[in-house]
Amino acid sequence: MALSNRLALPLRPALAALRQAAPGQHRRLSTPSGPGHTLDLRGIFPPLTTPFSPTQEVDYARLEGNLRRYASIPFRGLVVLGSNGEYPYLAPHERLQMVSCVRRALPRDRLLLAGSGCESTQATIELTVSMAEAGADVALVVTPCYYRGAMTSAALVQHYTEVADASPIPVVLYSVPANTGLDLPLEAVLALAQHPNILGIKDSGGDITRMGLMVHKTRQEDFQVLAGSAGFLLASYALGASGGVCALANVLGAPLCQLDHLCREGRWQEARDLQHRLIEPNVAVTRRFGIPGLKKAMEWFGYYGGPCRAPLAPLSPPQVEELRGTFSANSWL
Repeated sequence: MALSNRLALPLRPALAALRQAAPGQHRRLSTPSGPGHTLDLRGIFPPLTTPFSPTQEVDYARLEGNLRRYASIPFRGLVVLGSNGEYPYLAPHERLQMVSCVRRALPRDRLLLAGSGCESTQATIELTVSMAEAGADVALVVTPCYYRGAMTSAALVQHYTEVADASPIPVVLYSVPANTGLDLPLEAVLALAQHPNILGIKDSGGDITRMGLMVHKTRQEDFQVLAGSAGFLLASYALGASGGVCALANVLGAPLCQLDHLCREGRWQEARDLQHRLIEPNVAVTRRFGIPGLKKAMEWFGYYGGPCRAPLAPLSPPQVEELRGTFSANSWL
């Protein structure tokens, strides 16, 4: 039995246990909503980190503490179980408990996106249904990639179509080639944009030409493009992206929401100045130091970062100093 299918089997009992327990004068940026829009994704979504105790158990009390602080920031919603949540390292029951915990703390006017992508279509459907039952509003479905050589456009269109057909909640495609080694092909995105239950895509590849084409080619569809990183957020908005799912929002959530606001108000010079200050810190907590760097930076801004799960290793003292220097050089510390 495939690993992804084995992981999906315990989800139903875990869910049952959980139930027992417990939107002037400047040119404004606008993203027109088609007539079929049921969920508006415009705005900033932090892909939450998963807090672990010193013994590497999920620390739900620390999670709730971070959520209380995030409640004061005008996020459109939160993402649970994305790449920055160490999703591959969580057991099935932990994934469901994360969604349930966040849903309880999240106001109903804020969206909860939950990662449900697995390697097989069957396991992805199972997990997507379970995430919906646990309280997710939208399923964020990463590309299957283990057999990436066989993941043709036709295979991926078939996969996502079956998932979207079976999902009780809208689906957002998730392309993150830095982790999967696979870019969801543009032709596949354009075909899937026509599906009534596929709401949009989170594109983390950073190819602005590709993102602009997605917006342009799907302008007649009920489809929204989300920038997958703070480093190219302004450029994405300038081309018509709806919002951003940005790791840096775990640390600098308010400035990213301010960037979103400036773009929508057409205050481009202010937005450009702010974007410039965000680029180096974003690189530091994504490509340079990854999740260990992101969690360390969170601690400097009053959040709980804590350890990662092995085999992810903590930063060395010189790396910590380099990371701190990056934030200081851009006037964040």
